[in-house]
Amino acid sequence: MKRPGTKFLMVMAAMAAFAWLGLGTAAEAQDARAGAKTRLAIVGLDHDHVWGLLKDIAGEPSAELVAIAESDAALVSRAKKQVPASVKFYSDYVAMLDEAKPEGVIVTTSNDRHLEILRQCAKRHIHYSTEKPMATNAADAREMERLAREAKIKLMVNYWNAWVAPSHELFHRVQAGEVGPIQKILVQYGHQGPKEIGVSQQFAAWLYDPVKNGGGAIMDFGCYGAEMSVWLKGRPTRVYATTRKLKVAQDNKVDDDATIVLDYPDATAVIEASWDWPYNKDLVEVFGPKGSLLARHAVLLHRASDARGPNVPPDGESVTLNPLPKETSNPVSYFVDCIRNNKPIEDPVSAGLNVQVMEILDAARESARSGKPEELGR
Repeated sequence: MKRPGTKFLMVMAAMAAFAWLGLGTAAEAQDARAGAKTRLAIVGLDHDHVWGLLKDIAGEPSAELVAIAESDAALVSRAKKQVPASVKFYSDYVAMLDEAKPEGVIVTTSNDRHLEILRQCAKRHIHYSTEKPMATNAADAREMERLAREAKIKLMVNYWNAWVAPSHELFHRVQAGEVGPIQKILVQYGHQGPKEIGVSQQFAAWLYDPVKNGGGAIMDFGCYGAEMSVWLKGRPTRVYATTRKLKVAQDNKVDDDATIVLDYPDATAVIEASWDWPYNKDLVEVFGPKGSLLARHAVLLHRASDARGPNVPPDGESVTLNPLPKETSNPVSYFVDCIRNNKPIEDPVSAGLNVQVMEILDAARESARSGKPEELGR
């Protein structure tokens, strides 16, 4: 067999060198992509939760805030004092999407704008997270879910109770059967009222607007109870609700107190959502034949059905809580982790669960209007 000539060997050596160089370049590019931060942008500063989210972004090493869209000069001035100088500000969020090219957007606007903004993000395949509730009505929520699914983007609905250890531990203990089948859920959420706790003028302007918010306390805090009930027990069959305007001197256009009752074939959930509590309320309690679990913002209590006697605390004994993993410790870390690792957005902040939340709130508002219970279709 004839040996290959010198020229042939030189060509082969050159090809091998180029191949090695190409592999090296590809590997380096992959490492660079893995090390790059996820580019985030914010749409709207008129939802006061945004200031906490800015801190979460600043503390997330895998994320970079690149832009903010807001037209209110006072809010822009406040934000500029809290973000890096590299963050660009826009009055038009569509222009921001096109020029800043974020990978994910965090929406902190009035509820009635959520669908409109998602539609623009879906066109550009930009992942999307919004503050709760998902929308002002179930039709908008279903359209948001459809758009996100077809665009193959992440869609997250942010509730603070999804990022605290007691709620997670309560859910897992319920799933493990610690209290047996849930027979009753009690949810109490709210505070003294937006005006009373001193929310910003811009936030209050739409919280008390029946179109921009979709309601008052029934939307602002009723969504928490609906979210927890669907997460823990599933979809109810019937909804009954009443609303009140207890602060008559304020002449608000929306309710400030709501009670929602969810019927299940084998259980009842009672949601008490109010801007009339004398202090902050954040309580979720579940009961079953084996006992009860009660979660607040920083504590979880368990009482077994056979725990009796004068020395037994009425709400049960405190449960030791393990800290949540970094990627589920706050909404920004979770959103970024799902984007970077292509993980699905899971309950209770998923689109699917929150479409059901909006269907419950639609039924609750109609029930409060008519005075009759509303059947919830499948």
